[in-house]
Amino acid sequence: MIAAIYARKSTEQSGVNDEEKSVTRQIEHATVYAARKGWTVAEEHIYVDHGVSGAEFVRRQGFLRLMNALKPHPPFQFLIMSEESRLGREAIQVSYAFKQIIDSGVRLFFYMTDQERKLDNAMDKVMLSLSNFAAEMEREKASQRTYDAMFRKAKALHVTGNKVFGYDNVPVYGSGTNADGTQCRQYVVRKINPQQSKVVVKIFELYASGFGLARIAKVLNEERIPPPHGGNLGWCPTALRDILQRDLYRGVVLWNRTQTIQLGGTRKQRKRPESEWLRIEAPESRIISQVLWKQVEERRARNHRAYLRGEGGRLLSRPTGEDRHSSYLLSSIAKCVTCGGSIVAIKRTAKRRYTRTVYRCAYHHKRGSTVCSNNLEVRQDILDSAILHAMNEALDERVLEASVVAALERIRNEQEKFPDQRVALERELSLIQTRLHHLVETIANGKSTDSVIASLHQEEARKKVVAQELSRLDSIAQVVSLDAKRLAKNLRSRLGDIPALFSRHVSLARQMLRKLLDGHILCEPIMEGGRAGYRFTATGTFDRLLTGFKVVNESGGGQGS
Repeated sequence: MIAAIYARKSTEQSGVNDEEKSVTRQIEHATVYAARKGWTVAEEHIYVDHGVSGAEFVRRQGFLRLMNALKPHPPFQFLIMSEESRLGREAIQVSYAFKQIIDSGVRLFFYMTDQERKLDNAMDKVMLSLSNFAAEMEREKASQRTYDAMFRKAKALHVTGNKVFGYDNVPVYGSGTNADGTQCRQYVVRKINPQQSKVVVKIFELYASGFGLARIAKVLNEERIPPPHGGNLGWCPTALRDILQRDLYRGVVLWNRTQTIQLGGTRKQRKRPESEWLRIEAPESRIISQVLWKQVEERRARNHRAYLRGEGGRLLSRPTGEDRHSSYLLSSIAKCVTCGGSIVAIKRTAKRRYTRTVYRCAYHHKRGSTVCSNNLEVRQDILDSAILHAMNEALDERVLEASVVAALERIRNEQEKFPDQRVALERELSLIQTRLHHLVETIANGKSTDSVIASLHQEEARKKVVAQELSRLDSIAQVVSLDAKRLAKNLRSRLGDIPALFSRHVSLARQMLRKLLDGHILCEPIMEGGRAGYRFTATGTFDRLLTGFKVVNESGGGQGS
């Protein structure tokens, strides 16, 4: 008879080694219990969640593996846990999970009490409800105890979070000792760091005097001032923006601005109303004067009004990044070989007569030559054209046919795994259908809550994803029967004239580039014949146009000036 084990521990323990942690102990005790009963524990059916809250059911990998193993037929006959609360500390979710386990034919045992949970009579169901209620109450009490302790620390101006640039975290020790003989730490306080505080003041003064974030970053990098988290990439505008918004620098501690809630079986953050914030004056932590703080806030407010924003304050005037719409083909898709930063498009005005767009390294542009020495600028139209023509030449029928042949061969080799993938997906789909049925029944019985509705939407979304994956497996199987030469010719005709096609539809062209490219286009600044330019290289995966499998072909060369 085969037995499975499920073990969970909410948080990491300190001061003990791996062998002594509670998850390890749970597995050891459950294994001994199984041997005493004459059962064999299967190593592949030991399910563990380490450092995961009992209220978490969405991102708990061990629990999800356990529940997926129940369909269509469980490979074990017994499931052993230390107690009910190991499966979770949320009454509705835990009760439903227990019912699924028992309905699948698996017998459920707890080694701490040597009891079996059957749920075959009203009394057993009541006892489970009471046990789940007690576990959830204990979780809420523990959460409240943590909140109360952090509240007391915040009121006493003790550190409740991470280290902040401009301050040192100084531990305060008591007279007692820990079990290992070290001094017992009572709390941690912040002390102003003399060197870092001068940098903070400089940042505020530069911004108040009219410097932009990028220009301030360049100044700090040129002066070799270490950034908050170290590294060789220096200061960046986003780090400076965070510093300019931190109230602690003006001697004000704000705490309790967010709250952790459990919704849909997982943990989420919500913003608290400002009336619930804890605001404490901390003059001993003040680095920035009130006059300077006010000047910075007034300038930030003017800048905020200068950009077009949509509903909810979302910035609309300058969308950037690979996954957003851009009017520039290569912006953030091309990378600088010198420093690894993105190649971005910027506007240049020539002798006040006309404006043209050029590509240049974002790190050099935003952070200065200290971080990246590549100051090369190449006209947008020249670099776009060179790269598109190189791609057009690479996509000839012979290359496409070779890619298609290799892709089809890989699909044939991978087909051996398809049955296992299909079985796993079908199992998950069946489990989702069961959970949906239960949630619909709950709503029909008038027991609808926000968490139930959220769980319903989540299950429906996951069902759609699983169904799409099953459909993908079907489409891949159909591709195998296609003729490679005919498929390559058809693909080339559909692509047509790459430069003309991409220049007319930039947003679609960017999507196509991300589909074709295996990574980024690497641009290396060179000097040839007395003219500066870029040598670019890229790795293409043409067969992504057909499937999710990759066949690598090299394309590259060319330069612009």
